[in-house]
Amino acid sequence: MNNKHQVRILTYKSKYKKSFKDLNIEWISNYFEVEPNDIKALDHAEEYIINKGGEIFSAVLNEEVLGVCALIKSDGKNYDYELAKMAVSPKAQGKGVGLLLAESAIKWASEKGASKIYLESNTKLTPAIKLYEKLGFKRITGISSAYNRVDIQMLLTLNS
Repeated sequence: MNNKHQVRILTYKSKYKKSFKDLNIEWISNYFEVEPNDIKALDHAEEYIINKGGEIFSAVLNEEVLGVCALIKSDGKNYDYELAKMAVSPKAQGKGVGLLLAESAIKWASEKGASKIYLESNTKLTPAIKLYEKLGFKRITGISSAYNRVDIQMLLTLNS
């Protein structure tokens, strides 16, 4: 488990759909309350994310999904994709899985021509906020959120 080079980041496969939902429900309910919008997005991941031009990434080690995240295509002008639904299994936290997922998602978006990636989080998730800052995300305000738990919004401007 300590050799992170064995962890592979894979784009969406339907066999990982249950892991995408389960890891997110576990993570969200550990810190917050699962909201109706969570269930909608997690139960209909293909419809809400994949079919609209987004992607779902899974961190896989020996066929076990240790972490997931999504890039949701934006139809607005403020940003191109939203980095969302990132969750890492408790046994893999602090081992660089979140960083691998985020870097893969950013690279993917960049290859698709994205110039801005947005995310929403909560300031009580200090390790996550530090990770986003390390990746170059900056705090912003002024975009309304569909989630009650959101108290911080961040934007990454990619060098095109």
